[in-house]
Amino acid sequence: MTAEIRFFWARLTANYWFFPAVFSMIAAILAFALVWLDRTGFAGFLNDVDWMVPARPKGAADMLTVMAGSMIGVASTVFSITIAAVAYASGNYGPRLLTNFMEDRGNQISLATFIGSFVYALIVLRAVRAEDETPATGADAAATALPGFTPQLSLLVAYVLLALCVAVLVFFLNHIPSSIRINKVLEGIGARLLSAIRETYPVENDFEDAVQPKGGEPLTALDIGYVQMIDFQDLAKIAHDCGCTFSLVVRTGDFVHRDMHLMHIEGCKPESIEDKVRACFTLGATRTPEQDPQFLIDELVEIGLRALSPGINDPFTAITALHWLGAATAEIGRRDLRKNICGEDIDTCPVIPAPDGFDHYVKRGFGAIRSAVATSPIAAEVMLDTLANATTPLRDEKRQKLMKNEADKLAEQVQLMLTGPDLDRFNTHHAEFNRTFW
Repeated sequence: MTAEIRFFWARLTANYWFFPAVFSMIAAILAFALVWLDRTGFAGFLNDVDWMVPARPKGAADMLTVMAGSMIGVASTVFSITIAAVAYASGNYGPRLLTNFMEDRGNQISLATFIGSFVYALIVLRAVRAEDETPATGADAAATALPGFTPQLSLLVAYVLLALCVAVLVFFLNHIPSSIRINKVLEGIGARLLSAIRETYPVENDFEDAVQPKGGEPLTALDIGYVQMIDFQDLAKIAHDCGCTFSLVVRTGDFVHRDMHLMHIEGCKPESIEDKVRACFTLGATRTPEQDPQFLIDELVEIGLRALSPGINDPFTAITALHWLGAATAEIGRRDLRKNICGEDIDTCPVIPAPDGFDHYVKRGFGAIRSAVATSPIAAEVMLDTLANATTPLRDEKRQKLMKNEADKLAEQVQLMLTGPDLDRFNTHHAEFNRTFW
């Protein structure tokens, strides 16, 4: 249940409407509260402040009208700019990056601030009474010494919100061009990937690989979609209650369809628990970064492959993607890759996730981008350097050999793609790599 709540909250805050809706409700509550304080005469002391000239109803109405109109106009502009930036980024860097930009807190908070200020101005505007209008209540007449009713405190807060909106607009105009810079995009993906790795595999300097499955009778899927979340805690509770072992066949991010195996169950019949087990798998139309470090690895690989395609031919973007892949691979290589699901001895846990060994992550990252890298002399040399840098902190000989095998596969691929001095220089580089580590 905890995992489901976290996943629900992550997906809820990823929606572009969430923060504008929350800010609008907060602004409405604030507006009604401040107008009430003005009506009760609480803000009467503002009329006696020498440096602040009390506003008259017409001036207050004009100011709030301008504020409401300008805020909704700026909000529309902000939304249009965001959509243009998203279209540019997804077209140049890959459609899967659409999620990253829609979840960008800077864009969400900026839009929410303008929408909230618009709502606040409208609600306060409705309380303003012109000098020739009858006050709504006797308290309204006592709230100010001037004719009509002007909510002085509410108007003062409106000025503060207006200043805040100007500051947010300046921030937004700086944030948008910064957020679509490729180095910034890669930094965001890489930092999120490193955080996901540390959360998924918290034990460092222990080089155990994932627990191998135990087999059993298959339990199949009934629905179609990507596995967006697996509630491991609920699965462990079900396995404990029925005294069986679950060996998962799929992992978060895999695509499943009807009659495809979800897991193998040892110790009890799948028919007796199939409904409860299937309820622990959340399926959707798209992959999400939650519980899925491979999704972020695939984003880095996609950017690198696009950059190295003949139509774009931008090896330096691919080099940056390789650097972040190297950092992520080194982080994975120094960790225990057994997922601690039950909070007890990992080897006795009745839920065994689909094995994600170190070789799996190396293939998913460097293995997926290798063929494209081999076509670029500079990218090939940088990938070799990145493999060397990622191998340096590894203390496990088996994982070091996997990195050497990846370097050898790159060298084999380069022999087919490069010729002349470029090939000679790479071969010299590869020989130095082998002398350094073996």
